[in-house]
Amino acid sequence: MAVPKKRTSKSRKRMRRSHDHLEFTAAVTDCPTCGEPKLMHRVCPSCGTYRGRQVLPPAE
Repeated sequence: MAVPKKRTSKSRKRMRRSHDHLEFTAAVTDCPTCGEPKLMHRVCPSCGTYRGRQVLPPAE
């Protein structure tokens, strides 16, 4: 079993864990058809359009 030869310093440990603190910020835009917020490159959940075409029936 692999065992570290040297102790990991606080600085190196905290640099490695710095990405744990980042929050996921998705690209949210307004739908051009209905104006509701939606994720980019996804079908709008409220009106069901994608790139100007009706893909899904509109939600009620």
